Amino acid sequence: MADPVLMDEVLGARSATEFERPTFKPLTGRSIPRGEASALMQAVGQDVRVALRTPMEERVDFSGQWPQVGHYYLRDLVFGGDPRRMTAMVHRSLELTPKLTWAVVAAGAGLPGWPSVDTGSALARRTAAASTYEDRRRALGLYRRVAAPICFTVAAMVTGALWLGSPFDDEVSNEHILLETLRLLPVSWNLLRRASPEFTALDDRFGAADDLLLLPLLSHRDPALWEAPAEFRPQRWRDLDPDTHPGYLPFGHSNERCWGRHMVMPLASRMLDLLRRDGYVVSAQQTKAHVPLAGLLEVVDVRVRR
Repeated sequence: MADPVLMDEVLGARSATEFERPTFKPLTGRSIPRGEASALMQAVGQDVRVALRTPMEERVDFSGQWPQVGHYYLRDLVFGGDPRRMTAMVHRSLELTPKLTWAVVAAGAGLPGWPSVDTGSALARRTAAASTYEDRRRALGLYRRVAAPICFTVAAMVTGALWLGSPFDDEVSNEHILLETLRLLPVSWNLLRRASPEFTALDDRFGAADDLLLLPLLSHRDPALWEAPAEFRPQRWRDLDPDTHPGYLPFGHSNERCWGRHMVMPLASRMLDLLRRDGYVVSAQQTKAHVPLAGLLEVVDVRVRR
C-alpha cells in the first residue's frame, strides 16, 4: 500500500514486533530485549558523537566507486580504532550470503587473543565483555547489527545525493539535500507489518491472515502529495516539515522513529561538507546507474571524481 492515510493508520495501530524490526530481529534464535537494544544504540551513538567531534580532515580521497568509498570512510571514522575481528563485521562483502556472515562471526569468536574491554569504541568495549564462545558469537553478531547499518545507510544516502544533485547549489543546505534524497531514494523503501487483528478493523480489504507491505518508495512520489514529484528539488524543504508531511516515512512512523536517525543525518552532512568543499561530483561520463531492488535501496557503482 502507498496511501498515506491508510499507512498512517496501520503504523499507528500498534508498535512493531521483534520480527518486524530490521536491526533488532532475534539473533541466533534469541530475542533482543529492548533494554539490550537501547544499550547497544547508546554505545554506537556515543561512538558517532566522538567521530563527529573530530576535526574535519584537510584532505580525503573520495574518488572511486560509490557507495563503497563512502562506506569504508565511515567505518574508519567511527570504528577505525576497533580490533580487526570487529571491523571485519562491517565489511560490505558479508552482505553476499548469511552463511558467509556467520562463518566470519564464528571465526572471529573462536580466534585466540579476544580483545580486552578497554580497547576501541564504546561498542567494541561492550562486545569485548563477552566471555564464552557462544556469547562472543552473539556479541559479534550484534556488533554487525548496529555498526554495519550506520555505514550502509549513510553511504547510500550520500551516494544517492551525489547521483541526484551534484554539483550542488551553494545556497542549498545539506539537510535539504538529504531530505530530498531520502524522498526519491528512501534507503528503507518498504515497511512490513505481519498479520494482526488491529489491522482488520482499519479496512475491510485486510484479511485476518494478510501481511501488509507499506511502500514509502511510492508515497514519496505521489503527485497528490508532491509538486513535480519526479524532480530533485531540495529547496522544497524550506517550506515542508519532514516530521509531519503526509506519506514521508524515510525513518518510519512518528510513533516509532528509527533509532539511528540522529546518527545518520549528521554523519551524512559531514561527508557532504567534505565532498562539496573539495569539489567531488559524479563523473560526467556516467549517465546511467543501477538501483538493485534489495532490502536497502541504494544506487551502486557510481563513479565519483573531483
